[in-house]
Amino acid sequence: MQTVITKMQKKKRNLIILILGLLSALGPFSIDLYLPGFPEIARDLNSTTGRVALSLSSYFVGVSLGQMIYGPLLDRFGRRTPLLVGLFIYLFASVYMVYVTSVDSLILARFIQALGGCAGMVAARALVRDLFPVTETAKIFSLLMLVIAVSPIIAPTLGGFATAHWGWHSIFIILAALVALNILLVYFWLPLGAPPDTTMSLKPKPIMTKFWNVFKTPQFYTYTLTGSFAASGLYAYIAGSPHVFMELYGVSEKQYGWIFGIIAMGLVTASQVNTFMLKKYTSQQIVKVTLLCQVVAGALLFFGTIFHLIEMYSMIVLVFLFLSTQGFAFPNTSALSLAPFEKSAGTASALMGALQLGIGAIITALVSTLSNETPLPMTGIMFLCASVSVTILYWGNRKIKTLERVSIS
Repeated sequence: MQTVITKMQKKKRNLIILILGLLSALGPFSIDLYLPGFPEIARDLNSTTGRVALSLSSYFVGVSLGQMIYGPLLDRFGRRTPLLVGLFIYLFASVYMVYVTSVDSLILARFIQALGGCAGMVAARALVRDLFPVTETAKIFSLLMLVIAVSPIIAPTLGGFATAHWGWHSIFIILAALVALNILLVYFWLPLGAPPDTTMSLKPKPIMTKFWNVFKTPQFYTYTLTGSFAASGLYAYIAGSPHVFMELYGVSEKQYGWIFGIIAMGLVTASQVNTFMLKKYTSQQIVKVTLLCQVVAGALLFFGTIFHLIEMYSMIVLVFLFLSTQGFAFPNTSALSLAPFEKSAGTASALMGALQLGIGAIITALVSTLSNETPLPMTGIMFLCASVSVTILYWGNRKIKTLERVSIS
């Protein structure tokens, strides 16, 4: 399939990238916006921040499972219809959460919200593969990161302000308004992308076979799992940071929002530096160096916590460095994961996202379960994720090179 960006459409390139970025950012924004509200939600619902954090895990589970559903649907029916259905589900769940009266209801509602919102994440990645040449996808993902990365800068600050002035329920009103905007942009201005594949079966066995054929491609599983564990270090931080900064270090909701935003600036900056780095280096080279830097930052966080060498400001600096690497890792591992696929971009995008968020769900639940009166659960798991990511990268690249030598001979 040829890319569908025509000369006329290239004039709208920035608008298309912005819409795709907003769709991709819907998930991160849904997470970051309500983090400052954890203590107030816990008090209002007669629970604990650890229990409220399980709503974060349920969101990850919903996104992971939902992407497996939307992938085949996006390939079979085209991008627009499944995308709009998902966004309306998200809108319904967001409105419902304004009225929840228990943590269990919140956890369930977040799961439903995730089932809807993940449609935007899957469709955005598939549309990048549909609308742009393979040689440009890493750069496009970097530009999407600029939009996505604005989320952790704006969202916690906005969430802290909204919680302090209007209560935590206002957070979900904001999310409902955001998804309503997304619906309008998709309907009126987003190109359709790849045409529906009417030959594709939606029966369970063919779908699972297609997922398996995608997964067993060495380039896919290497860079998808590498990127998933690298991103899980970010999810460990997201799950653990409200407890670490607001309860252990005693900062307010507003201060936490500013800290979260400052740290996220590293991710924003790195994602844009990545576009320039791609002019000189390959995605493979950038990923390799990036993840080694992440391991070093993770090790300093972990051992610094063990030996009580870390206080709040050094924690901020090291987490800033750790998360900056994600600005390089995400666009390049995403592009490398999807590069082998053309007709199955929706399925490949869904599987990549499901693995990433599925691992993220386990990581956030683990951080919540191990939560104690130290930053160790957060920093230890961040270091673990970085180490596993590098291990998979080196093992997978050896496998790819071995297969390349065999095919040549």
